[in-house]
Amino acid sequence: MSNTEDSTTSTIVPGPETSTGINHDAGDAAAEDEFVVDPWKVEGVVDYRKLIDRFGAEELSSDHVARMERITGRPAHHFLRRKIFFSHRDIDQILDIAESKKPFYLYTGRGPSSESLHLGHLVPFMFTKYLQDAFNVPLVIQLTDDEKFMWKDLELHEAHRLAYENAKDIIAFGFDPERTFIFSDLDYIDA
Repeated sequence: MSNTEDSTTSTIVPGPETSTGINHDAGDAAAEDEFVVDPWKVEGVVDYRKLIDRFGAEELSSDHVARMERITGRPAHHFLRRKIFFSHRDIDQILDIAESKKPFYLYTGRGPSSESLHLGHLVPFMFTKYLQDAFNVPLVIQLTDDEKFMWKDLELHEAHRLAYENAKDIIAFGFDPERTFIFSDLDYIDA
C-alpha cells in the first residue's frame, strides 16, 4: 500500500519516495555519512536506504505484506501497513517456511534493567504477539538478567528480580501460554 492509498500514513522522511515510502535521496554524499543511529541516539538527517544497508537488511515491500496476508489469512499488522516497520532481514525465508507448512518458532528477548517496560519495549512485543497469532507458532523469550548484572552495575539478586518483574509485563501481552517459553538466563546458568 502506498502512502497515497491510506490517508493515515505519513512518509518516513520528507523527499522523493518510492512505493515503499522510504526516502532514497537524502542529500549529497557528505551529508549521507553524517547521520548516526544507535541504541542511544539519532543524529542528523537519516538516509533510510543507507541505514537499511548498514544493518544488512532489505526493504519490506508491498509484495511482502500481501504475501504475509495471503499465507496467514489475516490482515497485516498496522506496523506493516503504515510502514512503521519498513525493513527486514529474513522475512522471505520465514514466508517460504510458513508457505510450505514447515515448523518454525519466534525468538525475542529483553534485558531487564528497570521495574517495568516502557513504550520502546512494547513495540517489538506487540508485533511479536501478532506474529505468534498469525503464524500459530511457538515463541521463546529470553530475559538476559545475567547480562544486566555484568554491564549495568546491578546486584545479582536485583537483576534476577527485575527479570521476573519484566516477565509479568510480557505475560500481560496475552501470548499463547501453551506456545510460549519465557526464561531467565540466571535460572539456566549452571553455577
